[in-house]
Amino acid sequence: MSVALLEQLVEMDGRDVLDVGCGEGYVARRLIAAGARVTGIDPLAGAIETARAAGDAQDTRVTFVEGTAEALPFDDASFDTVVFFNSLHHVPVDSMGLALEEAARVLRDGGVLYVQEPVAEGPAFELLRRIEDETAVRAAALKALERSLDGPFELLASREIVLTVRHADLAALRAHMVSVDPARAASFDAQEDELGRAFERLGRGAESGGREFDQPFRIELLRRRDANTAA
Repeated sequence: MSVALLEQLVEMDGRDVLDVGCGEGYVARRLIAAGARVTGIDPLAGAIETARAAGDAQDTRVTFVEGTAEALPFDDASFDTVVFFNSLHHVPVDSMGLALEEAARVLRDGGVLYVQEPVAEGPAFELLRRIEDETAVRAAALKALERSLDGPFELLASREIVLTVRHADLAALRAHMVSVDPARAASFDAQEDELGRAFERLGRGAESGGREFDQPFRIELLRRRDANTAA
């Protein structure tokens, strides 16, 4: 995954950043390297344990917390930036709006929300939909973002990009999928032969080995309206 556009669009140096759905901490570690102070939150205890174990336990620039996007355990106006990096569509559909309201609550006036969401199309999506079809939840996440513009946020920038995802082999793909949601393991194993054929058919050979899959993404950068002017 690439965080280059996030680093281009949002100033990180000296900022307090909340990474919602931080997983095993890849994005958080990139952002502290860019000068941010980062708090990562994820509902999966295993992901939080891995994120903590992967870094320096004495590094006060990063903290990992178990919790959900729709009930953030932080005070109002605690952060300059909130990031949903491929994670908003993992929030229960009925709670996506609440999650964005929570993001607005913990942002300081004028703070920014960065959301990167995969679109339900492209070779990577076609491969993974065999394990879990996210067509509906990905569409719901984009709708929730649109609705938030009638409330606490205003749009600063919108981008559509295509990123390339590489998997070394089918086992690496399985490990990635299960790390995001352990419940996917049974579905993956039941379709392993079909997934192996799709892995070869939908991907292309990568110079460094493995297979590459293109995935379109939508990126939205929003700013929290000041409390005195919010709709």
